[in-house]
Amino acid sequence: MSTFAVGDEDFLLDGRPVRLLSGALHYFRVHEAQWEHRLGMLRAMGLNCVETYVPWNLYAPEPGRYGDVEALGRFLDAVARAGMWAIVRPGPYICAEWENGGLPHWLTGPLGRRVRTLDPEFLAPVEAWFRRLLPQVVERQVDRGGPVVLVQVENEYGSYGSDLAYLERVAELLRECGVSVPLFTSDGPEDHMLTGGSVPGVLATANFGSGAREGFATLRRHQPSGPLMCMEFWCGWFDHWGTEHAVRGAVDAAAALREILECGASVNVYMAHGGTNFAGWAGANRAGELHDGPLRATVTSYDYDAPVDEAGRATEKFWAFREVLADYAVGALPEPPAPPARLAVPVRGVVDGWASLDAVLEVLGGEESVTPVPPTFEELGVDRGLVRHRVAVPGPRQPYPLGVTGLRDRAVVYVDGRPAGVLDTADGEDVTLAGPVPGPAVVDLWVESLGRVNYGPRLGEPKGITGGVRHERQYLHGFRSRGLRLDAFEAAAVDKVRFASAAERSGPGLYRGTLDVTGAGDAVLRVPGATRGFVWVNGFCLGRYWTAGPQDALFVPGPVLREGANEVWVLELEGDAGAGVALDVLRERH
Repeated sequence: MSTFAVGDEDFLLDGRPVRLLSGALHYFRVHEAQWEHRLGMLRAMGLNCVETYVPWNLYAPEPGRYGDVEALGRFLDAVARAGMWAIVRPGPYICAEWENGGLPHWLTGPLGRRVRTLDPEFLAPVEAWFRRLLPQVVERQVDRGGPVVLVQVENEYGSYGSDLAYLERVAELLRECGVSVPLFTSDGPEDHMLTGGSVPGVLATANFGSGAREGFATLRRHQPSGPLMCMEFWCGWFDHWGTEHAVRGAVDAAAALREILECGASVNVYMAHGGTNFAGWAGANRAGELHDGPLRATVTSYDYDAPVDEAGRATEKFWAFREVLADYAVGALPEPPAPPARLAVPVRGVVDGWASLDAVLEVLGGEESVTPVPPTFEELGVDRGLVRHRVAVPGPRQPYPLGVTGLRDRAVVYVDGRPAGVLDTADGEDVTLAGPVPGPAVVDLWVESLGRVNYGPRLGEPKGITGGVRHERQYLHGFRSRGLRLDAFEAAAVDKVRFASAAERSGPGLYRGTLDVTGAGDAVLRVPGATRGFVWVNGFCLGRYWTAGPQDALFVPGPVLREGANEVWVLELEGDAGAGVALDVLRERH
């Protein structure tokens, strides 16, 4: 058993000063079978601590129903076995470029901007969640022989609101649930952020990517004493679909890291290892300085240009950071662990089945909703996935423009069963189909959520069609809508889908195929010729692919594959995936 405390200038372990050299590793973005390896890589880089968020919505698909919450406990046990300390950031909001910032869609749907406030309709489910989750943390605190030394109160609240009473209630709730280690907050090193996000009596930390001396000087104006810590040292960045890949040079990042340590501060490298947004859990952001512009969806890879890349390999940045951190280590640093097995030879998958989107919806979709106006994803109970809205254009009438108001995020339109175009809200939410539509006609709009906003004032906004569908200036009414959730794609359910021969069909739909693997291990997967959709291998959802780039392949953790036949499903939403899938070996890093 040990004690961990916040001193006047340092963190204190059993009364002795200690510096936290931490790295962010989100266990939920890494296959569980590879946790040990990734922790070994962080230890070899020179870190003595690991930090993780906990995404509420991953474990609470519906009110009162929880999934594998014990995964956090298993990860913290792995941290202890690795000989490291742990920092836990349980939210309830986490940002993390994660769907809805970790908040459940069934909560933000009805509450909107009432989330992250003292509103009792928000706090009641937060308390229920914390009382379900926090025993995993409490039982593994350092004063009980575990690795947990710090727990965060909310997350970057100063970037969002100023409800100090809410923050104080979250801190109080953490204590009520048994958290005894020190609490902290983290915000950008700006006066309004630190003012809005700090809690009296709770350690404040700062988040930045450079300018440590200036950042800590600002922090000191708000907190004259206590250990200095950069809780998020942004050593890289994440990517959005349709943009350039973000890269930060190793020399520049290492110099910024050294500056933090020369200030006598502790640090948490964000990210030390990013991992992957499996199963469509990537969030989205609003463009612009005020984060209220067009939507920008985050890619499946969360590589983050981190020192340990998406596949767990050491980068140039890893070796540069190791050189800096070695100066602050106690004893020699361990060598990196042996890398996980890699795919031995490339494999080309064979596609043998195809089912239309309508056929898949009939088997896997939710109940049909009949409403005057199109319901949102939240109203249909869809977190990640698609919604098909069907509406009739009365007739006879001449061709008029067909438009959608309040569209989020992308819709493939069919008129009388034939493709009519794609509506995208990259530059605005009120969009019009390229060609006019005559009446009478039946219009289907297949809308996909590209990820809910995870940061800024648009957090919690509804998804789907939030306005209406117009023919010329007239709103159309009488919608038949059905949702298709990604988590409906389970082996037992997909087995009920009736597949036709893929050789005879093409276009959007669910493709079924096989990968015959010899020498299973980490790999990358591509869908040649396809446009946008999702891929499952042996029932494990690798995430979204999209020709918009910059990501051109999906990481496949070796434990997902098996020797011999591997079943693949490709849900293609715009083009044709009939060419199959290609499983390739990882490229060597230079």
